[in-house]
Amino acid sequence: MEDQIFQTRTDLSALSNAVHSIRQEIKKIIVGQDEMVKLIIAGLLADGHVLIEGVPGVAKTLTAKLVAKSVDAGFSRIQFTPDLMPSDVLGTPVFNPKEASFEFKKGPVFSNIVLVDEINRAPAKTQSALLEIMEERQATVDGKSYKMASPFMVLATQNPVEQEGTYRLPEAQLDRFLFKIVVPYPSETEEVAMLNQFHSMGNMQPLDMVQPALKADQIIALRQQIKTQVIEEKLIQFIAKLINQTRTHKSIYLGASPRASLAVMNASKAIAAMNGRDFVTPEDILNVVPPVLRHRIILSPDKEMEGVTEDDVIKQIIQAMDVPR
Repeated sequence: MEDQIFQTRTDLSALSNAVHSIRQEIKKIIVGQDEMVKLIIAGLLADGHVLIEGVPGVAKTLTAKLVAKSVDAGFSRIQFTPDLMPSDVLGTPVFNPKEASFEFKKGPVFSNIVLVDEINRAPAKTQSALLEIMEERQATVDGKSYKMASPFMVLATQNPVEQEGTYRLPEAQLDRFLFKIVVPYPSETEEVAMLNQFHSMGNMQPLDMVQPALKADQIIALRQQIKTQVIEEKLIQFIAKLINQTRTHKSIYLGASPRASLAVMNASKAIAAMNGRDFVTPEDILNVVPPVLRHRIILSPDKEMEGVTEDDVIKQIIQAMDVPR
């Protein structure tokens, strides 16, 4: 038993070292935005998809590309536009004259890490093409199902400010994302450091400066290991109670689903593993609650008019609860 525990912790140490390497690779180009990088890596390890929201120019797309480059796996990028069709994402049957039959030509979504840029620019018909893929890891075209490669992850970005020519993501699709990361502006100090860093790079391309730190098969093994992380019964009860509070809170019109409970548990396991621990702490749970819940709750109309945000209400719920120790 002692040998087993020692082996597990040795493996987790290797994982935390790999995560540290990824962060260091990304820091060669990106200044700050540590929370975004941490949550993207946690989403990758927890087998979840990530939605990144922020105004133009805060390095959403670049960071997603750099994380993908730091992982030795397949990568594809899809720019969502109002005229994009589902077949542009999934692929389409193509007639083969030699065989006198149709062959399915796979679209760009068939990769390991898929960056969907400006996801809210495509109409509902195209967005719905991602629903089955994100949840069931397969695509059905002309009645035939095609499995996605493993590991598979969708990294999506959206701009919260510009609403012209955009389509709001439906709740069902938002619920498929493990995290919604809100990217703020950098501080003045960070912006000065960023300017100096890009000035010193000269003619070097940012993506060429990043080296892979994890392989695809390693991610699959680490995902399986993270699922076996120790989480005490009292912490499981705490998660369930916290999610239930979103369904009864006076400021919330629509609370979080049971999928949110699973998301909090899986994400907290990934965060614990990234910190080199084989057990979940209350701090791990509290760390992931805001990005897991902020896109899964709908505030009551009067609170929205008052300017209250989802993060404000989540903070109120956490402060009113007894955190287990």
